[in-house]
Amino acid sequence: MNRTNYDFALVGGDMRQVYMVNDLINRNYSVIVYELYDSLLNTSCARAKTLAEAINKSLTIITPIPVTKDGSNINTKFTDRNISIDELCNLLTPSKKLFGGCLTTKMKNHCEEKGIFYDDLMENEEITLFNTIATAEGTIVEAIINSTTNLHGSRCLIIGYGKCANTLAYKLKNMCGSIDIAARSSLALAQAGAASYGTVNLSQLEQVIDHYDYIFNTVPAMILTKSLLSKTKENVTIIDIASNPGGVDYSYAKEINRNAKLCLGLPGKYAPQSSAVFLNNYILLKLGK
Repeated sequence: MNRTNYDFALVGGDMRQVYMVNDLINRNYSVIVYELYDSLLNTSCARAKTLAEAINKSLTIITPIPVTKDGSNINTKFTDRNISIDELCNLLTPSKKLFGGCLTTKMKNHCEEKGIFYDDLMENEEITLFNTIATAEGTIVEAIINSTTNLHGSRCLIIGYGKCANTLAYKLKNMCGSIDIAARSSLALAQAGAASYGTVNLSQLEQVIDHYDYIFNTVPAMILTKSLLSKTKENVTIIDIASNPGGVDYSYAKEINRNAKLCLGLPGKYAPQSSAVFLNNYILLKLGK
């Protein structure tokens, strides 16, 4: 395929972006990709040899969610090649439109200074709420495959009570024997109590942490320290879905043989097709297509 302009360029990403490409092509849009490889990728899409080719030949650029893991390079699952965020910014012009998740402050500032349209997908309430569904379901899958015991009848602790924790608790409600929510905020604890969950103030967690068979952390701070980990059950399963580097002292967990796993990018791992269609619907609506 040799065209001057494409409707969309997708740069980097995971399986969500693969399914976004396929869905866009099925809707009769033209797509060019850069550093996005998978056997499921529709062969009708064009493959750019350079980032400049992808950006220069497209009208709308879609980057991953999150756009970066290290703050400097675009998040890519299928290649070890670095795609510089600075290079991407330098290639953008006011005629382009940029979409992505968790855009860096530098990217936003650059777009604002140059008059370039941008949309941070993870600042949209509908998308973040939808994202919690795939995250919660993926979290449950990770708990099941990384444990030797049933969720049924188990005592579960969820640390934090934000959007992801709220959805996770709802999904687990009919699976676990009991669910407790640990948080610092009195409002969060009141909301959890009103939803019929048990509640624990984080300051008192050390006194009860040995009660739980499963611990799910959603707080992006060091919560499960040496002191707390040493008091957990020997056969506890800890699933950490907080943003990197998570909220668990993993070196100590390994030292004392605690089963703890940091699980990132769950929507892209377990529900890429559903996520892709939802994201495309939002982007196309935003573009008036």
